[in-house]
Amino acid sequence: MIINGKKIADEIAIELKEKISKYKTKPNLSVILVGNNPASLIYIRMKEKASEKVGIDFNLYHFKEEEKESVILNEIDKLNQDDKVDGILVQMPLPKHISNKKVIERIFPKKDVDGFHPINVGKMLIGDDTGFLPCTPLGIKTLLYKSHIEVESKHVVILGRSNIVGKPLAAILMQKKPHCNATVTVCHSHSKNLKEITRSADILVAAIGKPKFVTKEMVQNGAIVLDVGINYIKQEDGTTKIEGDVDFENVSKIASQITPVPKGVGPMTVASLLQNTFTSFNKKNEK
Repeated sequence: MIINGKKIADEIAIELKEKISKYKTKPNLSVILVGNNPASLIYIRMKEKASEKVGIDFNLYHFKEEEKESVILNEIDKLNQDDKVDGILVQMPLPKHISNKKVIERIFPKKDVDGFHPINVGKMLIGDDTGFLPCTPLGIKTLLYKSHIEVESKHVVILGRSNIVGKPLAAILMQKKPHCNATVTVCHSHSKNLKEITRSADILVAAIGKPKFVTKEMVQNGAIVLDVGINYIKQEDGTTKIEGDVDFENVSKIASQITPVPKGVGPMTVASLLQNTFTSFNKKNEK
């Protein structure tokens, strides 16, 4: 069975649009982009389109590749102080001369809708719900819940230990909370006996950034497979094809449920960004 992340994300968008329509003002998501990374431009367009669809004002601040770090930090300061701005997102990757750490830590935690600020990461680790969860892990958790996939007591194996997906997803799914309580194993480039570990998974999450890395032999019959990978592969004819981290054609034959690429986890990441932005807006209006 294929898990249709786009369908679930569309349902979330409809719910959000209805909630936002009840307010006189709109939530605002402000995005900073430095340079013209092709993948970043695609993601920005997706986020802008999704924001407009639900009634969130979207502002893009686009800087040249060679822009000084100080200029970017000053722009973040302005957005922090602007009461109309509910969410601030800096599109990654940044040019090498700009510090990811400085940029992330400059954003006010209450406007950090990407969930990367150390304060929000700390709150996530201790199970404090007043912070923001990173968008992709939150999207995966929502995807599992909306698909009626039981996580409690299941063995979840995550391929990849990034700060964006692997680490936060492990922290979220092991929490002593409803729709969590999983036993989580995180694998990475130094993990031994990888095939044996992945074959023990009830739920396998591939977030390793290598196209078709997960083969049929790495998955047990009936496992649930979530593919987080988005790899841009150039074809012989010059076109670009998007492939996930899972050999979908073969793994889908033995998995009980599997997400495709595209239309799987990707739309859920965007839906989570919209949810976080609305949450920030809602908190502001409750004061």
